[in-house]
Amino acid sequence: MNAAPSKRLRLGRSSRLTQSRDFARVRLQGQRLALGCLIANWHKLADGSAPKLGVVTSKKIGGAVQRNRARRLLRESFRQHQHEFAEPVELVLVARNSIAGRSFAEVEKDFLAALRRARLLKN
Repeated sequence: MNAAPSKRLRLGRSSRLTQSRDFARVRLQGQRLALGCLIANWHKLADGSAPKLGVVTSKKIGGAVQRNRARRLLRESFRQHQHEFAEPVELVLVARNSIAGRSFAEVEKDFLAALRRARLLKN
């Protein structure tokens, strides 16, 4: 039996940025950091909100299979670490060309390094 209740690691519709105006707002009003295979754009939200994610993949990465895999890897990295943010943010991750052919561990490493450098994670 678990002694402490674990936090849910779901990534539902309410945790995603879907409209282009949301992406534009994060890009214009937020901050930006490029590191490894991704570019992170973020905009802080009011306290009590849940972090939200948007993912951008361009055709420069490759065909549909490569772009979909890149999106899945970035979403999974966010999903597993969504409860580690110091404060709620809207996060837009832009996949760079170098993401093609990378493993989940490599993408997750770049994701965490970018968030640490941006001081978005707890401790």
